[in-house]
Amino acid sequence: MNPRFKAIEQIQQRARRKPIVPTPRPSEIFGENVFNQKKMKEYLSNDIFVRLQACMQSGEFLDRNIAASVANAVKSWALDKGATHYTHWFQPLTGNTAEKHDSFLELTEEEPIDKFSGEELAQQEPEASSFPSGGLRSTFEARGYTAWDCSSPIFIFETTYGRTLCIPTIFISYTGKALDYKLPLLKSMTLLDKAATAVCNYFDKEVSRVYPTLGIEQEYFLIDRSFYHLRPDLMLSGRTVFGAASARGQQLDDHYFGSIPERAFAFMNELELECHRLGIPLKTRHNEVAPSQFECAPWHENLNIAIDHSLMMADLIDRTAKKHNLAALMHEKPFAGINGSGKHSNWSLKTNTGRNLLAPGSDPQENLLFLAIFVSVIKAFHNHAGLLGASIVSIGNDRRLGVHEAPPPILSIFTGRRLAKILSDLENPPRKRKHEPINELLRLGISEIPELLIANTDTNRTSPFAFTGNKFEFRAVGASSNCSQTMTLLNTIVADQLIDFKERVDAKQRRGRNLDLAILDILKEYMQDCHPILFDGDGYSPSWGTESEKRGLVTLGKTPYSLEGFLNEETKELFNRTEVLSPDELEARYEVLLGEYLNKVRIEADIIQELGQTSIIPAALEYQKDLLQSLRMGQESGLGRKALSVQEDLAVLIGEKIGELFSSLESLRVTRNRIERRGYTKEIAIGYTEQILPIFDEIRNKVDELEGRVGDNIWPLPKYREMLFIN
Repeated sequence: MNPRFKAIEQIQQRARRKPIVPTPRPSEIFGENVFNQKKMKEYLSNDIFVRLQACMQSGEFLDRNIAASVANAVKSWALDKGATHYTHWFQPLTGNTAEKHDSFLELTEEEPIDKFSGEELAQQEPEASSFPSGGLRSTFEARGYTAWDCSSPIFIFETTYGRTLCIPTIFISYTGKALDYKLPLLKSMTLLDKAATAVCNYFDKEVSRVYPTLGIEQEYFLIDRSFYHLRPDLMLSGRTVFGAASARGQQLDDHYFGSIPERAFAFMNELELECHRLGIPLKTRHNEVAPSQFECAPWHENLNIAIDHSLMMADLIDRTAKKHNLAALMHEKPFAGINGSGKHSNWSLKTNTGRNLLAPGSDPQENLLFLAIFVSVIKAFHNHAGLLGASIVSIGNDRRLGVHEAPPPILSIFTGRRLAKILSDLENPPRKRKHEPINELLRLGISEIPELLIANTDTNRTSPFAFTGNKFEFRAVGASSNCSQTMTLLNTIVADQLIDFKERVDAKQRRGRNLDLAILDILKEYMQDCHPILFDGDGYSPSWGTESEKRGLVTLGKTPYSLEGFLNEETKELFNRTEVLSPDELEARYEVLLGEYLNKVRIEADIIQELGQTSIIPAALEYQKDLLQSLRMGQESGLGRKALSVQEDLAVLIGEKIGELFSSLESLRVTRNRIERRGYTKEIAIGYTEQILPIFDEIRNKVDELEGRVGDNIWPLPKYREMLFIN
């Protein structure tokens, strides 16, 4: 039997995973596997609890003298929960997480004991030699250190076969360079805290801390694991390198927000259960636009914790899907011709007093502060759009951005018609302001500042960076990415802009300018500089491409070109000022991302060559053989040429297509060999981009045409209609 048909038969006969009955209330299990405040109060003395809370909430340095007490409490809690091992859980430059498990068991002269010291909690020394470093260390320099990030909760990760205590950490080289994504993120948050707090203190002296918040919308596909195992391209690269479009895709718009299929529903319930146990505040679940595409999203959290939770959730999505005999696909473009997947990142700023700085209020001073923060974010994005673009490009996002419902690669900002009008009035104050009903207005009480409307913006799904009422949504982040890098850069550019803002306001005040008017002066200057980046129209419109060129906006190119944003002079000057990344750490990011891009394209090239030669061509030859056999049988039975013309024409056509495919595969091999002889990674990556990717498309077109002609009983790879609609 054709493996495809056998897989379909298995799916139809497979017993469903038994539901968890009764499902506990989320509030009853939330955070049960997290060393949260409730657990701390239970296992720590009051003095140690207070000192640890100060470290976690205000970023104070953790005194090593209390580490031993904390470690002993954490060990007791972990052993009570059935954990046998502990690990420092970190984010190397692979974009994923890493862990090395050590047992609590230790042998003494008297008897075995369970041991976990303050030193083991605070610092470890994992092998660093096999992680990408972008040149930050030599090959022979293997030593690296992990250090506890006490601002992110310790947790226990539970699998079917055991429990492990996980300690979120940073990861640095022997010389102190950041080999991870978390350390620069924490630095950027500290920088942003100081810069934003200083601006807030113009209006509210009670503000002593500002921290970014993040809500991440994770899109993904679910397909049956039997199909997944029959698609080497999905298994090894995350996407289908071949696959003709299904007659029915997403054109009926019937999947989006539709009734969740029962099997996906069972998966989602179990995923939410595991997330809630880990303190991940998963809130939303629904069908996305494409068939078999779904989305989940948590509440907004402290940005550092939100990213840790996002990485934990990605792991849980994969593990939970396997339990349900499903494969979760988080590639940006696993299927051609339908929506890809993003990780929409909703970013805002919050104060220790509970105020969202990107939410207009009813008080005049609140709204002046809102405008100061709001316009500074716009100016920061305008000045460093290329850098932010460099943080989100990848081989997957190259295929997603600008296609179907992904935002276009033109980096612009949506504010909504009403806020756009306010910003325009700020830039060029009108002589007379149109009267608005009093109950719709948030008044500023200052004649020079336009009135703010409560319903201040719509949403624009075609905008890569959209203001959505009380936050900015960066829709261009890819589904498989670690958001740390993008958020590090966003925090940094906004902090740098707020520092500039305060310096300019202070300078005007020293010259005798009133504070409110000084702020308005600077905001007007900012808007005059960055007005071109505001666009509230249809980002898919063909005319927008022409218009954006006139405005001088950044349009993302293929990854090797867009990554240059890490190396331009503006970026170097930015990080020289802020010290979030050193020059060599910045260049290392470029080298790592470029190498990752090249390696992924190489993997796809290998898959295309192997599948083309060992699966597609043999299947087409088998079908051609069947046609020729049918032709011979017809000739032997005395059928005339006219009656046999279909078999003959099809056999000839299939033969021609096989020849064309073989020729393209040979062209791929020869071109790759030539490009690989180039000396530098950048030159090889550009060679693959300019010469190999077009051959990929050429081969795919030929394979997809054969899929539409070769007998269905012979075609070896699961088809789109099967993967997307059989669930």
